[in-house]
Parts: sequence; C-alpha cells; structure tokens
Amino acid sequence: MKNLSNQPLKGTTDWFPEEFKIRQYIFDVWKSVCLKYGYQQYLTPLVENADIYRAKSGKETGGTELITVKREGDEFAIRPEMTPSVTRMISRIYDSTPKPIRYFSIANFMRFQKPQRGRNREFWQLNLDIFGSNSIHADIEVLQIALDIILAFNPPKDSFSLLVNHRKLIDSLFDDVLNINSRNKKDISRLMDKWEKLSKKEFIVELKKNKLNNNQVDNIIDFLQAKSLEDLLAKIPDLEKSEGYIETKHIIYELKKLGYEKWIKFQGNIIRGFDYYDGMVFEVFDNHPNNNRSLFGGGRYNGLANIFGVKSFPAVGTAPGDEAIYLFLESWNLIKKIKTKKEIYYFPILDQSLFIKSQKIAQKMRGEGKNIEMSLEVQKLGKALDYANKKGIDFLIIFGELEAKKGVIKIKDMKTGKEKNIKI
Repeated sequence: MKNLSNQPLKGTTDWFPEEFKIRQYIFDVWKSVCLKYGYQQYLTPLVENADIYRAKSGKETGGTELITVKREGDEFAIRPEMTPSVTRMISRIYDSTPKPIRYFSIANFMRFQKPQRGRNREFWQLNLDIFGSNSIHADIEVLQIALDIILAFNPPKDSFSLLVNHRKLIDSLFDDVLNINSRNKKDISRLMDKWEKLSKKEFIVELKKNKLNNNQVDNIIDFLQAKSLEDLLAKIPDLEKSEGYIETKHIIYELKKLGYEKWIKFQGNIIRGFDYYDGMVFEVFDNHPNNNRSLFGGGRYNGLANIFGVKSFPAVGTAPGDEAIYLFLESWNLIKKIKTKKEIYYFPILDQSLFIKSQKIAQKMRGEGKNIEMSLEVQKLGKALDYANKKGIDFLIIFGELEAKKGVIKIKDMKTGKEKNIKI
C-alpha cells in the first residue's frame, strides 16, 4: 500500500493552534454580538435530505456544488448552507413558539466549489435569523447586528460599507417602469448583479440580447448608477410609490438615526439569491483596495418554508463566513492587534516524590481560573525552562524540595525573568 498524503483535502484546511486562535476569536465575536441582542444558539445535523437544497438553493449550491451520498435508496447531502436546514427546523415548532424567534448558529459547511482566495470547499459561518416577524424593525435589527459584528473587530471607520437594496423595488422597476416580460426577469436580474464586473458596453450588449429597447436599457443603467435613493428618484420618479422604495427609505433613515450613517447606503446592483429573497437585501463590502469584495450579506426570505408542506412564515437573516472575515482582518492589519492568548502556566514535575503535591497545587490553581500545563514526567529545571521558552509560555511554576520545605511555589515571569514566591 502506498503512503497516504498527510495534506488536507483540496479546499479544506488544518488549523494548528496558533491559527485556530484567530478563528476562535472570530467565532467568539460573532457569539458575543448575537447574545447581546438576545438570540439563542442552535445546531442542525451535518447531513440533510439532498432535496431540501435542490428546492431553493439554485443550480450551483443545490446542484453542482452539492456533496451527496446514496444509501438504501435515500440521498443525503453535507449541508452547503444553513437556511434550508434551520427553516425545516423552525417549521416543526413555529406554531407553538412565541414570536419573534431569534436564532443563531456557528457551524461548518461544504460545497464542491473551486477553491480560491476567500472561498474554500469547507468553511464556517455564523447564521443569524429572525422568524415570525414581518416588521421592518426585524430587517433593521439584522442590519444593526451585521454592522455591529464588523465594528466589534475595531476596524478603521472607513474600512467597510453596508449596501442595501430591495427585491420589491427591483420588481417595481421591472413591472411598473420597464414592463418586462416575467420570463426575462431572472436573466436581467443576473445581469444587474454583474454590473460592476462588465464594461458598460458589454452590459448593454447583454441587455439587448433580452430584447430590451434603448429606453429600458437607460432606465436599468440609471437604477444601477444611482448613488442614493434621492438620486434614484430624480432619475426614475415612478418608483416613489413602490413598497420597496418606501421600506428601503425607512430602513436607511432609521439606521442613520441610530448612528450608522457613515456605513449604510443604497446600491441598485445588490441582488442576492434569486430563489430565496423577496424583500430587503444587503451586502457588507470591504473597502480595502487589496480586498475590495463582498464580506457577507443577507436579507428577507418569507417564502422558503412552503417547501416543507407548511404555510410560509416571515424570515430575515444574515450569514458571515470565517474566511471573508479573516481576509478583512488581515487586509486592515487587525490580526496582530487581536489578543487571543490566555496566560499559560507551565508546571514541571521536578521530583517524583512531589508528583501528587504538584498535581494538587495545579488543581487548586485551575480552580482559581488559571491555565496550568503540567509535565508528564520528571523534568530538570533547565529542560523545563527551555520547553517554556520554545512554547512561548507566560509563567513557569517552580516547586522543588526547597520550595516544598518553605511551603511556597515560585512563579517565574518568562518575559521579564522576575520571580516571586506564593504560599501554598
């Protein structure tokens, strides 16, 4: 048998302790913000019936990217996202649970996608959702949390933006202004989503393939180039009575009043998942020139639950991913500022006769909240010092025959070299 590779599978990552500390810090920030808003943590199974992803996840997530296995006539899939799973879960308890339901999870997922910067096959996400409320204040709360998550990492104030749009506003553009055939809406929406990736000339050529006239093309470009809702209304006044326009205006107004004016603005090419979202949609963007990309997004998806044979219920949420957040922190040089390390004490057993006594002291110190690593065999002090230096240990506990007679332990600060005796 040939030797097996010791490398992780393509698109997956081994996180050694120093690397995992950064990820754990990200997870801790996510959890802290969610708990502050009164959300409850949950978890769903790693595998689901493959059909729940095919029903609403689109041809990539629910098709080519889905990792499946067939057993005894059933087809299972490793979860590529959380929204269908948590919607399934909530559909079981929705009628009997007080509303709104505020849930969050931090879990790992897999998609058979091409690995690239910011995108792996295995990844971790925070999934945060409000179920059971059609209130615009639920949308506003999700946007607040999205902003607070980024702000919790203490980035420069101009390092990111939150861009908002509304699917009902896009529908009004199509129905009330452009009179576009419903069969073309999805194709045109996909083109609008690619607005910043195509040249204006390429964009117009693609629009014309959908049999749009010059006036329709001009209106779509005006919509996408609008720098604010006021600018949009000046260009396309017929949108003023749109439910999507009214709601978006209210959302932006409220968030500005809450102190988020610096980061939030309207942007017409924020489209998000075509099969999910039916209301407010948003994306948080990194403004760094070396990482100018979407960090994460979300929005309202009121129609998903019907795939489980139950009446649809209102839902709105967001899902930051670990890799995008990591790259944001790296781009803005924030990783060095993260204090992830807890003070570690190393307690070598200097004499076999002191083994039990040393263990009891260590247990007492752990009970006081200190982190104690003990040697697993008798060790000379010189080797203990060398080990502590190589591992970056903060403090060395010295407890030999002399200290035992005095009834003390000696604690050595490995950074300063200072020592102090503490009675035991």
